[in-house]
Amino acid sequence: MAFQSTPSAAHFRLNVFAGVWEGEEHIAASAWTREGKASAELSGETLFDGFFLEQRYRQIRDGEVSFEARNVFGFDGSDQAYKLYQFDSAGFAPPSPASGHWNGNELVLMKASPRGRQRTVFAFENEDCYRMGVSFSPAGSDTWQEVVSGTYRRSSLTSSNLS
Repeated sequence: MAFQSTPSAAHFRLNVFAGVWEGEEHIAASAWTREGKASAELSGETLFDGFFLEQRYRQIRDGEVSFEARNVFGFDGSDQAYKLYQFDSAGFAPPSPASGHWNGNELVLMKASPRGRQRTVFAFENEDCYRMGVSFSPAGSDTWQEVVSGTYRRSSLTSSNLS
């Protein structure tokens, strides 16, 4: 396989996440948290001339930061799939990335771990608004449970540092 020195159109498709976003979320009751509403702040910026996109995520509940994540999106030319590596304040190291494809304006990513399977769907209504839904199926189960869903609106084309 030849070394790719410039990002492809598939890589650049992830630029849709660049910039600063704000959202409102519904958190489902789970083993990790109680049900309720939250707000979210996201900041995305391209890395390495567009090969990757880093997204910083902060969830706020009851006036306090309740969850944070660093997401690194990429496109893997070897299997023609999008990848998402997530590192978060829950502390689980990802054994492998979530992997998936665009279906129209929806990016659907799946990952598996010893705890179960996770499905994340990003559905873009337009360049300034998208919905995200995360669902989880515990190990040994075929039942999917909502974890979080939200709607996010772009507040700026330029990324800010939410660290």
